[in-house]
Amino acid sequence: MNYYLAALKKYAVFSGRARRSEYWYFSLFNFIFMLVALGLDNLLGTTVGGLPYGLFYFVLALAMLIPGLAVFVRRMHDIGKSGWWYFIVLIPFIGSIWLLVLCCTDGICGDNAYGSDPKILEEVSF
Repeated sequence: MNYYLAALKKYAVFSGRARRSEYWYFSLFNFIFMLVALGLDNLLGTTVGGLPYGLFYFVLALAMLIPGLAVFVRRMHDIGKSGWWYFIVLIPFIGSIWLLVLCCTDGICGDNAYGSDPKILEEVSF
């Protein structure tokens, strides 16, 4: 949960680097909160038409759009790539698989063009 809150504190920070754990914990908790919002929409009857999505889901999705993109861009910076790699997902099937591989790749040890190694910074703070 600390990684999720850390990503929210860096709401629109697209510079720097994010460890794999920060990215994946943010994704996990975001997924859980989206499921809760989906359940609330269905429970309270705030769905749109015949869709299972509604007000709570859409508000949460819009609120998490910027921090989700920011943590993704920082994740790409950790492996030495630009945030523009997000658009590889536009290549059907192969793009999504390659993006998943990139997100699972370990970051570059030491400094790179995008900043200091977040693993080293985290170890020093303890």
